[in-house]
Amino acid sequence: MNPMQEVEQLIKSQIEDAHVEVSDLTGTMDHLNIFVASDIFKGKMLIDQHQIIMDILKEELKEKIHAVKIKTMTKEKYANL
Repeated sequence: MNPMQEVEQLIKSQIEDAHVEVSDLTGTMDHLNIFVASDIFKGKMLIDQHQIIMDILKEELKEKIHAVKIKTMTKEKYANL
């Protein structure tokens, strides 16, 4: 399993309703673009939404991932895109 798949599975294991998309920003698989849509973000400020994701990834960030770009939103907002 590559780091992108690992990140996707890790987030989905912690956030049941998560729609997750992970892509590689540089071709090195250690700079990732992460998109997560979930109702867990309802009523939370953007910084708190991102902190939820960072808390899930903190162990992965120590060794496998160098940088992440995170975009989060509620399922309702995602459905209206």
